[in-house]
Amino acid sequence: MFVLKPETITATKGKDITFVAKVDSSSLTRKPNMKWLKGKWLDLGSKAGKHLQFKETYDRNTKIYTYEMSIIKVVDADAGGYRCEVTSKDKCDSCTFDVSVEAVQEEQQANILEAFKRSGDAGEDAGDLDFSALLKKREKKQHEPKEEVDVWEILKAAKPCDYEKIAFEYGITDLRGMLKRLKKMKKVEPKKCDAFLSKLDSAYSVDKGKRIQLTVEVADPDAQVKWLKNGQEIKPSAKYVFESVGNKRTLTINKCNLSDDAAYECVVGEDKCFTEVFVKEPPITITKLLDDVHTVVGEKVEFEVEVSEEGANVKWMKDGVELTRDTAGSKYRFKKDGKRHILIINEATKEDIGMYYAFTNGGESKAELEVEDKELEVLQSIADLTLKAAEQAVFKCEVSDDKVTGKWFKDGVEVVPSNRIKMSHIGRIHKLTIDDVKPEDAGDYTFVPDGYALSLSAKLNFLEIKIDYVPRQDPPKIHLDTGTGNKNTIIVVAGNKLRLDVEITGEPAPTVCWMKAGTVITEAEGRVRVETRKTLSSFVIEGAEREDEGKYSITVTNPAGEDKAELFVKIVDVPNSPENVKCTSVGEDTASITWDPPAFDGGVPVKGYLMERKKVGSARWTKLNFDVYESTTYEAKKMIEGVLYEMRVFAVNGIGISQPSANSKPFMPIAPTSEPTRLVVDDVTDTTCALKWRPPDRLGAGGIDGYIIEYCKEGSDQWVQANEEPVDRNHYRVKGLPVGEKMLFRVVAINMAGRSPPAVLSQAVTVREIMEHPKIRLPRHLRTKLIRTVGEKVNLVIPFQGKPRPVVTWFKDDVPLEDSTVGIRTSDVDTILFIRSAARVHSGKYTLSVQIENFMDNADIHIQIVEKPGPPIAVHVTDVWGFNAALEWKPPKDDGNCEIIGYTIQKADMKTKEWFTVYEHNRRPSCTVSDLVMGNEYSFRVFSENICGLSEEVGISKNTAVIAKTGLAHNLAPFKEKDMNRSPKFTAPLVDRCVVAGYSAAISCSVRGFPKPKIIWMKNRMIIGEDPKFLMQNNQGVLTLNIRKPSLFDGGKYTCRAVNDLGEDEVECKLEVRVVQEKAEGEKK
Repeated sequence: MFVLKPETITATKGKDITFVAKVDSSSLTRKPNMKWLKGKWLDLGSKAGKHLQFKETYDRNTKIYTYEMSIIKVVDADAGGYRCEVTSKDKCDSCTFDVSVEAVQEEQQANILEAFKRSGDAGEDAGDLDFSALLKKREKKQHEPKEEVDVWEILKAAKPCDYEKIAFEYGITDLRGMLKRLKKMKKVEPKKCDAFLSKLDSAYSVDKGKRIQLTVEVADPDAQVKWLKNGQEIKPSAKYVFESVGNKRTLTINKCNLSDDAAYECVVGEDKCFTEVFVKEPPITITKLLDDVHTVVGEKVEFEVEVSEEGANVKWMKDGVELTRDTAGSKYRFKKDGKRHILIINEATKEDIGMYYAFTNGGESKAELEVEDKELEVLQSIADLTLKAAEQAVFKCEVSDDKVTGKWFKDGVEVVPSNRIKMSHIGRIHKLTIDDVKPEDAGDYTFVPDGYALSLSAKLNFLEIKIDYVPRQDPPKIHLDTGTGNKNTIIVVAGNKLRLDVEITGEPAPTVCWMKAGTVITEAEGRVRVETRKTLSSFVIEGAEREDEGKYSITVTNPAGEDKAELFVKIVDVPNSPENVKCTSVGEDTASITWDPPAFDGGVPVKGYLMERKKVGSARWTKLNFDVYESTTYEAKKMIEGVLYEMRVFAVNGIGISQPSANSKPFMPIAPTSEPTRLVVDDVTDTTCALKWRPPDRLGAGGIDGYIIEYCKEGSDQWVQANEEPVDRNHYRVKGLPVGEKMLFRVVAINMAGRSPPAVLSQAVTVREIMEHPKIRLPRHLRTKLIRTVGEKVNLVIPFQGKPRPVVTWFKDDVPLEDSTVGIRTSDVDTILFIRSAARVHSGKYTLSVQIENFMDNADIHIQIVEKPGPPIAVHVTDVWGFNAALEWKPPKDDGNCEIIGYTIQKADMKTKEWFTVYEHNRRPSCTVSDLVMGNEYSFRVFSENICGLSEEVGISKNTAVIAKTGLAHNLAPFKEKDMNRSPKFTAPLVDRCVVAGYSAAISCSVRGFPKPKIIWMKNRMIIGEDPKFLMQNNQGVLTLNIRKPSLFDGGKYTCRAVNDLGEDEVECKLEVRVVQEKAEGEKK
């Protein structure tokens, strides 16, 4: 965005400097916003004044904004780093520059009068006299020209301690300026660090809410690192993640916020590297702009703006003046709703007209408010009246606002109510009534509404007649005109006003009487009333209601006669809501809806209906038709299968649309499944037929509830249902079929949407038993000998086939099986032989015979019941020679009904009587035992073994084997008692430990010495006495010091000393007590 960026400047103290930045706005939608900052966050815009001045210009041709910042009379405090930052909506750019300040080099005063002055800036008489300029000048000696020397190269190569000497030699007086310039020129070699191969960068920048990784590379791949934030060690957590891969050590900071803007360092041993993390808060942009508002006085006004993030600060201004909660008072209200910010003006006035602004740190929006006076419309003005004495004068007017009040004036003087003069205000009607009119009542009458520049005027003329009157008598006559085709019927829409003016003639003036159902309607002010004049009678109904419908009569009488007329007032309204809305059937994406017509049609025939539907749980209704639908049955389409819907219906007549009906019960569009697949005949008998099939290919959202099986005779279409309730299995046997008939079968899937299309067998099935030869399907594991141990269960399931049902017979050893301990169960397809507890008598050959008429099939099953064998017999030692003994025995009498697979031989010394195994799985009934000990006598025992294990009893040798000595003599050495006395010596030292405060700890060591040494424990060279905090233990020379719940005070150097008569020894260790950081922080809070 920057076309020209400010550059780093070295300024002279007391001079003016100017920085210029140029921004290209050709690709921007809004004017960019420029900020000048010093350091990290100091906004210089708030410091504008004599010292800091800002200027902004715009070139319309190049669309470039030029921003200037001027520092007037630079001082030392102006030195440092600066940053300028430009933002526009969602774009942002920034650049940095530095300012360094150097002292001014004063020139020698030439004029002595100018040199003679006072110090300070306050005036001629302020400060102290300064005579420094009057000092006598020394004459400069003429020196021979010397070669030019680059002083800066000398300084760069010199040591810092020689800087002052070199400056004096070459006449440099501004040491501070020299050091600053030298710092910039001299490249400081970074200190070589053996621990780090690569260090952290000097600074990192990250957006708020983003993740940042700080990575270093260490020389030792096994080195442990510590990460510090503002000098405090960081512990691993979900926010701070430590990674160690080879030589790289990484600190990951997740979801950065402003608290993560800090200095970080990585520590390896004594070496450290530093960096600084800057967290940038993204600018808050305005996503929904303000809208202009046009309103009238007294109305409520709302300005709404929507920003990009919740919790953002929005500043409201009106015509450049900020609106806050303190200054706004009760006139303005501020509201926040998530990302929406609303400014509310309770009652708008003319003073509120102006331009309103909403500002964020990343954008702004404005809108204009226009307020107009509220106009008052005159619906009925005042009419002039001409009346005679004793008559009643009624001035009446009607305005558009029923809340408007007003005053009546006569000839400019306000009318005061009395017994004869009455004023009323009912709704929008204002009325002035003067009873018993007198000549002084004549004049101009005016009604003035309060708050409006409006007046309604009329004149009252008093007619004074002085004639000789001869009474005339004419019979009364009613001139009724209802304005409808049927002159006796008046139709009124509910809520509207009815005013029927009936002209009446007759002399003298007749008396008028209005009645409804025998009840007289009085001439009173109310919703239903009668207004009577000399030749006109008005029947008025304000806000017609359904109860006002009925027959009305008007009767006029005078001395000359009577007249009467009847009329019917019919009140029409919008119809009631339709009733009983329900769903009668559903399809895959359709549903049939029915309802009942409204109980009351509003007095006008119902033209039709409007339908709406919505998903259950949603608040959004969707219109299904825009043209009136006349029927009470409707098929809704284009719905989603498996989703619950609700319907409601509106009735429409000539008056309008009714309220919506009650919501229908939720319904779900669901289609029946497709037909079942792979329907085949599984089995046929004389009266039954077994069918099986696969589920439908398409189940839909309704799933499947079961299947219905139907059958009929071939050539007939009368299908009979075989099962009363749907079956959930994929097979079924239809029973009770006529023998020899050809039958057709079909299967239908059922779900909540109804029946699926049927799956029908392709051809008829003849109901007749099919002859099938018997066949035994012997399981594979029964084709070899079945071996079980005594007491186990034997359960053999052997399937077979054959039709009709074969005869099954069991034999044992070719004899019919009649053992009561052996159970047999037989079904149509298999037979079961079971023995609850097997015994050896159950061993043998079992034969299964399956026979149908002259056809037979047999199968043999060999069962062997085994148990552990008996002991070997006649175990004896046959020969002894050297260190060897020969044993022999005979096989056991009981082999456990299976082969003996080996023997286990054990020996025992007659002194110890402990048995040791010599051989296992020995196949022969003899063996030779070697490696016997000279001079000992041995006994032997033998176990027999079969597939069940070793025998429970053993065969013990009848005789023993004595290994005789061969005449060797053992000369014992003379006994010499050993001296056991020794000085104490620690065999295991104390080890330095670091423990957590509040958790019990122990330190231990081990010592040897005789006589038993005395143990002394010391802390910081002070003997630990009978302190209950410490527990000292000595277990066989292992010494332990238990410290109960140590605190920081318990840290230090611990010593253990062992002392006896021959000497002493001691060991020591350092104990460090550490407080858990989280706990310490909690205590601080």
